[in-house]
Order: sequence, then C-alpha cells, then structure tokens
Amino acid sequence: MKPLVVKARSSRRSSSRVIAGKPIVLDSSCWIEYFADTDRADLFASAIESPELLIVPVLTVYEVIKKLSRDAGDEVATAALSLMQRGRVVPIDLNVALEATVNGLPMADSLIYATTLHHSALLWTQDAHFEGLPSVNYFRRP
Repeated sequence: MKPLVVKARSSRRSSSRVIAGKPIVLDSSCWIEYFADTDRADLFASAIESPELLIVPVLTVYEVIKKLSRDAGDEVATAALSLMQRGRVVPIDLNVALEATVNGLPMADSLIYATTLHHSALLWTQDAHFEGLPSVNYFRRP
C-alpha cells in the first residue's frame, strides 16, 4: 500500500448522496479518502460535514487515527480526531459484541456493521464484502 499523503482540504465539495436524516456510520476507508482529499473524498463529504448524523464507532477512530499517525503524522491525526469527535463516538459494548458474532464478517468489519445495526444507522463503505447487506450504502471502487 502506498503511503498516505494528506493534502490541504479542498474548498470544492459536492454531495453525491442526499442525507435524509438517518444516522450514518462511515467505514474507515471513507474517512481516509476524505482526510487525504482524494478524488473520492466528495463521495463522503456530505456525511462527514453533517456531524449531527454521524455515529462513529470507537473501532473506526482507532483504525483511522492509527493510519493517519503512521502515514501523515500526529498533527494530521489530531486534527482528524477532532473532526471525528464532532459525531457521536460510540463504544463497543457487550450487546454489540454479541450481535457481531453472527454476521459472518471479519472481526473489525463485523463490529462496525453490528454497531451500524445497533444504532439503526446506514453504513457507508467501499469494502466489497458489505455489498448487498441491509443498511449498507456501498461505494464500488473504480
């Protein structure tokens, strides 16, 4: 995997998906696209820029901050953490852990998906193994 190069945030942002008020969980890859200001960042901007709708699993915070710290430095990771905390950061509790045991996904994805369902939210993801699952907005990678 090539190193992450975080660019200055662009002022251009357009919402590719209309936000209708349902809570949203963003998979880690979506956050990384946004913070790196990639060509796909616009896909996730409307969710990230609507923090009142965001459910942020603590596991996602771990994955994103770990990657940003390693690839872009602590200053970038701290700024990202500040933005992520504008949403509602939620823990993994016993109920979520037990719900995650039955969905057949790898551990981290299983916990993020179970958190999504537990909070009656919609998961936005680029990970193909989520495609077709209920409560998932799948963004196919080119």
